[in-house]
Amino acid sequence: MTLINDSRRMEHFARFFPGAEERIARALALAADKRAAGSITVLHPGGDGSIPVLSARGRCLPEAWEHSLLALFAYGEFIETQYDKPGDPPSLDCTMLMLIEEPLAEPMIHRSFPGGLEDLEEYREEVVDGIKDHWVRDPDNPADTRWEYTYHERMVSYKVPGLAEPVNQLDAMARALADAPHTRRAQMITWQPWKDPAAYDPACFQSLWGRILREPSGAARLSLNMRFRSRDAYKAAFMNDFAFIDLARRLAGRISELRGEEIGLGRFVDQSDSYHLYGSYFKEFGDGFLKLLFDRENFEDRTWTSVFAGPIFEEAREGIRRKVLK
Repeated sequence: MTLINDSRRMEHFARFFPGAEERIARALALAADKRAAGSITVLHPGGDGSIPVLSARGRCLPEAWEHSLLALFAYGEFIETQYDKPGDPPSLDCTMLMLIEEPLAEPMIHRSFPGGLEDLEEYREEVVDGIKDHWVRDPDNPADTRWEYTYHERMVSYKVPGLAEPVNQLDAMARALADAPHTRRAQMITWQPWKDPAAYDPACFQSLWGRILREPSGAARLSLNMRFRSRDAYKAAFMNDFAFIDLARRLAGRISELRGEEIGLGRFVDQSDSYHLYGSYFKEFGDGFLKLLFDRENFEDRTWTSVFAGPIFEEAREGIRRKVLK
């Protein structure tokens, strides 16, 4: 098994990024440097009829996400998808394991994620606060065209045929960890096998698993593993992680209340079975993420802190409430 060499990679990309050969070469070289430094790992290169398995790590979320995109760009496999239109290039795809060593560390926001800070706050509220749970359709009404689910609704109101009441998995997970911090059974799931395989848009987020361990000093830390079955690496992954890290912070806080001791947040592992860049927006990715990567070589110039974003989030909240209710 061998990795696709840089010259062959350049031939592939030259068709999709006309005139951007220098930027592509710099991105591949940077990925190689990150791999040598241990920030990117090729666990299995693919190229033998199997999907590549890659990992990326970073101290904070923006760093880990940036490394994951570089890894996918340099070492992912070209694979067609069900959503390609005629003439679209194949997607870049891999199985990705992303490690965020200090999920609450600053800076927390990467400037390259598609969308604005208002969009990021709206999505965080959707996942953490459930502001769009009323958009979920009535399954007994064929004329209801609202959403099939929200992640928040599946986490706090998981409905199972035959059960009189929905299950609050988030609360159950907090209570399980409060009662037995070392338990291996504390998790939430979203998949509903009696309906999701036939759904038009089944849930991408699949599960969140957690366990609490102690530092040598005695401080307790909640480590979490999150799994997605399918993930748009550029247009969705950052916003997903930003929201779920805030959910993790809330979860740790709830466990702290139940146990009567502070539970900190430890490492956050994010696994995607399919972590992909769609060929239809390769140019957008090149003109966005890759351009910023080299136009602003200092990491701080590619990111924002929560302190900077906080007033913008606060100002956006009332408008988000009105929009969602309307």
